[in-house]
Amino acid sequence: MTYQRVGVVTGANKGIGLAIVRQLALQYPKSPYNNGPLLIYLTARDKGRGEQAVKDIEGDAQLKKAKALSSDGGLSDVRYHQLDISETKSIQDFAAYLKKEHPDGIDFAINNAGIALQGFDVEVVKNTLGCNYYGTLEATQEFLPLIKDGGRLVNVTSTAGKLSKYSSELQERFRSAKEVNDVTKLMEDFTAAVEAGNEKEQGWTSAAYAASKAGATIMSRAIAEKHRASGSKTLINACCPGYVNTDMTRGAGTKIPDQGAQTPVMLAISDIQGQNGLFWKSEKPEEF
Repeated sequence: MTYQRVGVVTGANKGIGLAIVRQLALQYPKSPYNNGPLLIYLTARDKGRGEQAVKDIEGDAQLKKAKALSSDGGLSDVRYHQLDISETKSIQDFAAYLKKEHPDGIDFAINNAGIALQGFDVEVVKNTLGCNYYGTLEATQEFLPLIKDGGRLVNVTSTAGKLSKYSSELQERFRSAKEVNDVTKLMEDFTAAVEAGNEKEQGWTSAAYAASKAGATIMSRAIAEKHRASGSKTLINACCPGYVNTDMTRGAGTKIPDQGAQTPVMLAISDIQGQNGLFWKSEKPEEF
């Protein structure tokens, strides 16, 4: 089959990521972005879990009823590909695969993959930042050159990282960060503060997940601004899915995954009036 649209969803074997894939398939036919068959890459670290997720999608009763997948006469196909965003080589290998398989480019990427570890010490911080900040940054940098001009890149972050949790000095550093290096320096300073045991005295929160998502959100804005200044029409936004009942929230969330998927799916395939470099929650932009 020839695909008119190609999209990528990271961390998609369960939870919000899997729901994003489902909702893309369900909503694409009525999307203004629809101009023919859509191929969705469902990526995950573990091959067995990723392939099982594709089988779950193919057997999904709601998708069958809607005839969303091509096997039932619909527009979407879902294909698994291995991707671990905490490993540079894995990101680069997948990007190389996409470039070879889709030389004309892909249409969107939703960077959903992330971790939320229990506890708080410097190792938790390094592992959390390694995935949620540095991994998302590398995936963003590798995917962007592959996205057609006018396509979309969506980074799933969180209101847990809202800047109001930090000292006024740190808030100003985040808000004035214009380059990725400025944001990376903040993440390095946070790690150093935790290592020294004085992160609270320096105005940080003692929460690795929150800091990683603050970094990912502001990094997304910095990259969006740079791309806009270069004349690119690709829309780059960050969003919070809300407090979703998944493994990451240990079953404490108030939304189901399909509800959490709505904002990232909207940013990928709906008409968002060219809005770029913003933070979104509940399908609308809000102050971060």
